[in-house]
Amino acid sequence: MTYIKRASEETFSQISKMFPVLLVTGPRQVGKTTLLQKLSDEECNSGMKRKYVTLDDPDARYLAKTDPALFLQRYSPPVLIDEIQYATELLPYIKMSVDRSKQKGAFWLTGSQVFRLMKNVSESLAGRVGIANLLGLSDAEIFQTPSEPFTTDPDRLMQRMTIIRPRGLNEIYERIFKGSMPELYADDQIDWETYYCSYVDTYLQRDIRDLAQVADEMQFYNFMTVVAAHTSKPVIYEELAGAAGVSAPTAKKWLSILVSSHIVALVQPYYNNVLKRVVKMPLLHFLDTGLAAYLLKWGNPQALEKGAMSGAFFESYVFSEIYKSYLNAGKQPPLYYYRDKDQKEIDLLIYQNGILCPVEIKKAASPGKTAIKNFRVLEPLGRSDTAGKFGELETLKVEIGPGSVICMANDILPADHKNWYVPAWLI
Repeated sequence: MTYIKRASEETFSQISKMFPVLLVTGPRQVGKTTLLQKLSDEECNSGMKRKYVTLDDPDARYLAKTDPALFLQRYSPPVLIDEIQYATELLPYIKMSVDRSKQKGAFWLTGSQVFRLMKNVSESLAGRVGIANLLGLSDAEIFQTPSEPFTTDPDRLMQRMTIIRPRGLNEIYERIFKGSMPELYADDQIDWETYYCSYVDTYLQRDIRDLAQVADEMQFYNFMTVVAAHTSKPVIYEELAGAAGVSAPTAKKWLSILVSSHIVALVQPYYNNVLKRVVKMPLLHFLDTGLAAYLLKWGNPQALEKGAMSGAFFESYVFSEIYKSYLNAGKQPPLYYYRDKDQKEIDLLIYQNGILCPVEIKKAASPGKTAIKNFRVLEPLGRSDTAGKFGELETLKVEIGPGSVICMANDILPADHKNWYVPAWLI
């Protein structure tokens, strides 16, 4: 099977040089083990041979759980331990090992589940572990183009125009429909529907039943489908609960499982006391649009593009690409959104270095000036003529940076003196 070079390879190598333990988390089958084995092969070429063991193996798992000390004698560092969540009993012994040796990169761990694993890791390996997240393939990885955190800076975007191949509407929706799983791109013979059917079965039977202790797998499957239908919408637990036939507390618990499993991401609202009437509910995005399309029974890219959820899928695709661009660089995505009680909404806000940059996402080739009209709600945060009027809130002022309207335009074009139309294929 063809290996697809991952944008986060350098990030993982750097983390391994900084910490005794590298923990890579992410959904099943996104290539965590494949990537680390590739890095291990490169180590081997330089003279370091790293052992490998997976706790999917019942014998290895039994030894790890019943006699962790003996397990680490058999699989002494440097070692790659796959699916560490199945034997968290190892973590205190890994702590003792790295405290003795002080060796950087001694243990590489992978984990497909975070909701139980992270508590054990934080208690046992605090200060000793570098944690990295790996999601499905980004466009930069699929098309093997340079990957960098997304920015609304028009100069950097125009530089990127020279190295990125334009793609049309049909090609983008083929990408949205296919999703982000590496195996679907490494092997053209794999059937899309069969793959995702198997993926969901594995997720429900192994992760949800074994680790989350969800009693009714089919009810949880139904809940996943409801969540997929709400992608790019604000989270209203009562609404999710009613559609799935469960209680609101159950909906909240189950959504947290999907978040911890990296199946969905919640975007928190940007809140500042200067902005009044802000809605504080998070926004939901399904991170793999292919999985969402499978759950909702879309049969092909053409039907999805013409369907009622075409715009919602486009928004979640753009969000996930921006989200992954930060994760692959080893950065926490500085992403928020804005919505107020007057129904004014900005799809995405990028806030870093004291600068707030608005992003609107529109599935249109020529969105028009109305696409940036809500950017004006941010003006009170940065206007110089408000100096002295904030009183004690003076420190809450921020700089409003250039904005982007990510759309199906063919070129990067100015919407006004500060905001730009940006082709979706450019991100």
